[in-house]
Amino acid sequence: MHLLGLESLSRDEITGLLDAATDFLGVGRDTPKRTDLAGKVIANLFYEPSTRTRLSFTLAARRVGAETLDFSPGGSSTAKGESFVDTARNIVAMGVDAVVVRHSSSGAPKLLADQFARHLREQHVGVVNAGDGAHAHPTQGLLDMFTIRQRKGRIEGLTIALVGDILHSRVARSNIHGLTKLGAKVIACGPPTLVPPEVAQFGVEIAHDLDAILPRCDVINLLRVQFERQRSAFFPSVGEYAHVFGMNGDRLRRADKEVLILAPGPINRGVEITPDVADGPNSAILDQVTNGVAVRMAVLKRACHRP
Repeated sequence: MHLLGLESLSRDEITGLLDAATDFLGVGRDTPKRTDLAGKVIANLFYEPSTRTRLSFTLAARRVGAETLDFSPGGSSTAKGESFVDTARNIVAMGVDAVVVRHSSSGAPKLLADQFARHLREQHVGVVNAGDGAHAHPTQGLLDMFTIRQRKGRIEGLTIALVGDILHSRVARSNIHGLTKLGAKVIACGPPTLVPPEVAQFGVEIAHDLDAILPRCDVINLLRVQFERQRSAFFPSVGEYAHVFGMNGDRLRRADKEVLILAPGPINRGVEITPDVADGPNSAILDQVTNGVAVRMAVLKRACHRP
């Protein structure tokens, strides 16, 4: 079964994945590895740089008994002109049960899923979106929600701020779709140039003053400023951005004392978050990384399920 984005999943389906991830938490560390996917092969096709996502998918697959194939375009036939789809289809032809895709182009995982659906021998290969352009990053959204539920005991009724570069953030889009379905109040906060007004159509509040919303927030998810996706200056300087939207010790003291701080990573220390906050007791940044492995175990098991 494909996982291309959270917008297509129901509330029950999202909750089911979070519950399944709870069962996988600690597997391979505190408890023995499992054999849920013994005999299965997972191919990781990463056309963009990645540390946490790529390594956690590999660990997740191995901890549930699957074999992994790790592909990157450097040194591959891509350099000879082979297309993305042909590369994927050739890898699948080797006997692959699911494909994890990260790509700079929005819609690349769906393109692959559509291509697989047209070919009988490939139509049961699950495609998992590990981040496509500025479109979606569903497993990051799931692990963020998992961490919130783990630390807060619930998601429904919480006020959760997504702070920073909403415009270019696939993480923001996945969080918005998932959190609103689970009953959270979501605030998209950042400079006007980085918070597109159309996000309001998803039931999201828009704010441009972090200090004004701080007292209302149960969770603050600090999104990285994605300089690599920006083609113009969206704010005067990095220093000004940090001053107005960065989470620092002073802001943390003015927030609710139980506020939960998240960041999908990689974090830019001193820009969206200062070291004392990133490493402090309110931070669950490393918990997110740990939980990501369990979430991806659940997602891979679903991806290898044959209807």
